[in-house]
This record gives sequence, C-alpha cells and structure tokens, in this order.
Amino acid sequence: MSSEPRPTAQDEAATAAQIGRPPRGLRRVAYRCPCGAPAVIETAPRLPDGTPFPTLFYLTCPRAASAIGTLEGQGVMRGMQERLAADPELRSAYAAAHEDYLRRRDEAAREEGVEPLPPGTQSAGGMPERVKCLHALVAHELAVPGANPFGREALEALPDWWRTNPCASASVCGAEPGDAPGARPGARPDPPSDPAVTTEEAR
Repeated sequence: MSSEPRPTAQDEAATAAQIGRPPRGLRRVAYRCPCGAPAVIETAPRLPDGTPFPTLFYLTCPRAASAIGTLEGQGVMRGMQERLAADPELRSAYAAAHEDYLRRRDEAAREEGVEPLPPGTQSAGGMPERVKCLHALVAHELAVPGANPFGREALEALPDWWRTNPCASASVCGAEPGDAPGARPGARPDPPSDPAVTTEEAR
C-alpha cells in the first residue's frame, strides 16, 4: 500500500512521547510534520491480541490536535454537516473518502496477514453521513492528500501549528524549539482498542 518503510525506533519513541504511551499496532508513519516528527501514523486493523482497531490513520501530533480541537470548538463541524446534507456533490466526495478509508484498511489487513474487519465496521470521523471528528478527517487527508474534502477544509483553516516548538521534545524529534521549516502541511509540494472506538476517544 505504501513505500514508506517500517517505523524506526526513533519514530516509535517520538510517537510514544506525543500520545503518552507506546503506540499499538504501529505500521508506518503516514505523515510527518515539517519538523520531521511523526504527525499521523497508520495502525494495523487489529492489535497484536486480535482486537479490532478501526482507526487506520491516527493523528499523534499534540500541537496539531490542539489546533484542530480549537477549530471544532468554533462550531465548524455544524456548518460542514449542514452543507453535507444540502450538497449532493459534497456527499459524493465524502462517500468516496469513506470508501477510500475502508479499502486502505482492508489492504492493510491483508498486508499484516490478519482478518479484515467485518463489513459495516465504521471508517472514521463520522464518514460517510456525519462530520463527527475533525482529527480523524485531517489525519486521513494528511496521509492521503486529496482524499477527504472536510479534512482538506480543516487543514486550510488551521494555523501553522509546528512553528513554535516541535511536536515532542527536540531530542526525540530532531528539531530545535523555534524552528520554522518551509511549506505548511496540506499545501504539500508536487511530486484504540474497542471496535467502536473513535480517533478522538483513542487519543
């Protein structure tokens, strides 16, 4: 599914520092902040003990998560939900994002040699009928640019969260406080253990 290599010990340490515990079912780093630290990880559809884990793309960067939480607090999801109900083209694009998520998750299961999650298992973020968690939608868009219309909208509304400090400690991230690397995420240059858990609950 991806040419991204398996995560390094440094990636695992950075992710653990970000989320406050060792990552479970970590397959790869799906997106890195400009500071070089993991920002979105891809997780296996089943944890090592076989427990279903529907959240394929998991936002780990705490600064990004905080910025998205602020955006959610401003009520943007309500407006997105209203537009979703009124705009057939947007509904189609959001449904396609849902199908993309399911396809990638099933492919990840095959690559891991585990049983895919049962048909009807949720994707993430409320897709395809609700806008429930911007963290999950942004994670999808960062991992797969152009895949998620609401994830893209949220990214465009976010501040440059990485510019003040790196996501975790400088010794883990390999970046120094105050670094201000180049392009903003989302403008990318040209070439949880319960089956019902959401990305936000798993954080």
